[in-house]
Amino acid sequence: MPLIKSNYEPAFPFKNGHFATIYSAKLRPSPSLIQQRERIQLPDDDFLDIDYSFAKTPSQKVAILLHGLEGNAQRVYMKGQAKILNENGWDVAAVNFRGCSGEVNLSYQSYNAGKTDDLEAVINSILKKDKYTEIVLVGFSLGGNLLLKYLGERETFPKQIKKAVAISTPLSLRGSLETLNEFSNWVYRNSFLLNLRKKYKAKMKDFPEKMTASDYKKITSLLQFDHLYTAPAHGFKDAFDYYEKNSSLQFLPNIKIPVYILNAANDSFLSPECYPTEMASKMKNLHFEIAKYGGHVGFHQTNKLYYSEARALQFLNS
Repeated sequence: MPLIKSNYEPAFPFKNGHFATIYSAKLRPSPSLIQQRERIQLPDDDFLDIDYSFAKTPSQKVAILLHGLEGNAQRVYMKGQAKILNENGWDVAAVNFRGCSGEVNLSYQSYNAGKTDDLEAVINSILKKDKYTEIVLVGFSLGGNLLLKYLGERETFPKQIKKAVAISTPLSLRGSLETLNEFSNWVYRNSFLLNLRKKYKAKMKDFPEKMTASDYKKITSLLQFDHLYTAPAHGFKDAFDYYEKNSSLQFLPNIKIPVYILNAANDSFLSPECYPTEMASKMKNLHFEIAKYGGHVGFHQTNKLYYSEARALQFLNS
């Protein structure tokens, strides 16, 4: 599939990647959306909370939405995407990853960019409803990497899964970490780290033999967090082993259904490896758009409708 030529041209201030990123995360008015929470039990007896929202009339189509690092189903980008999908005949299942729904999860592990067994559990819970004939996956940032890995690492998956959309996706986890470590990204980096340290501290009392105050003090970077928690909690040798095995770039050639990936050229979270133009041009199932602007999940068009939301809907309905 040839690369998609992007025609996204935002208003002047949104041409700055940092402005687009910060405005969209912190200043965009939150869309009004009625959500209904459902808790599912996972195979290891932990839990996930899913926030459903529904089309105006009964639908046989559902979109599973996956948020980014330290996000949740109430983030404005999740609600914005859910709202336009609901308005166009789709039910939405917005997933809160482990520990992201406002309650500390039960197990030592939590979530990461490649934990596809939890996504599989969500899909199975939806299939059990025996209500939907069409399922699509929509992921943002870390959630985009997760769904691409899910689709590319399996020989088979449920026939109801028809398409997928990945927005602002770090296709190379190590490359994106190194990019986030650049000085210009200190605001985002420190914000993520602050939240992750809080979660580590909250879990320490439940797992004192695995999570210690001395290790907590050593978590002074995202890399150290992944070395000291993400990797051991999820069965990897170290952070670099985690990045290598879970980066979705290596799984793209195996994807068998139509996938749309939208990354902005001025996304300060993404490394050069996150723009695989040569690979995309040779893959019939991969529809890859590089927008000149957009920052990280910041494709502002109007406050009510973002370019990424409209493009996702257009692709899923095509």
